[in-house]
Amino acid sequence: MKQIFNYIASILLIATIFTSCNNGPTLQRYFVDSQESANFISQDVPLSMVKIDASAFTEDQKEAYNSVKRLNFLGYRANENNGATLQSEIEKVKTILSDDKYNDLMEFSDKGNKIVVKYIGDDDEADEVIIFGSAKELGFGVVRVLGNNMSPDKMVTLVSALKDANVDESNVQDIMNFFK
Repeated sequence: MKQIFNYIASILLIATIFTSCNNGPTLQRYFVDSQESANFISQDVPLSMVKIDASAFTEDQKEAYNSVKRLNFLGYRANENNGATLQSEIEKVKTILSDDKYNDLMEFSDKGNKIVVKYIGDDDEADEVIIFGSAKELGFGVVRVLGNNMSPDKMVTLVSALKDANVDESNVQDIMNFFK
């Protein structure tokens, strides 16, 4: 009987080790590892600090906007001396976002800037929405959008509306100044 118990305990221990050890890169680990590094800026922003004129939003856009609670931002500034490092960091983020757990939501280019939007979750509810944007002359930024009951479909309409929305930039001025 003791032998059976030891055998079962060993199997459970081995199974726990294999399922809990994920040594692959994650976006959260990348944020933590990079936030204190040179040329990076990291900022957590409650959505209440970002003043957006939502008066022209549709009901779906308002619902999506209200489901967002917090934004985690990580940015890397480009300069004339760090082109190779910039490209290396962009490749790291792209590798992380190529994981199967990240679902494609939308991708677009605007004036030479490339923006990719992905999410973790299922078709009905996103646990996290990731916005990754890059421009050779500025650098790149990654935003983790965290909230409750975020719908991927509604988030697409919100992202589209935010491109033309009137945003009070004073609350995110540190981020804006970082890329200048």
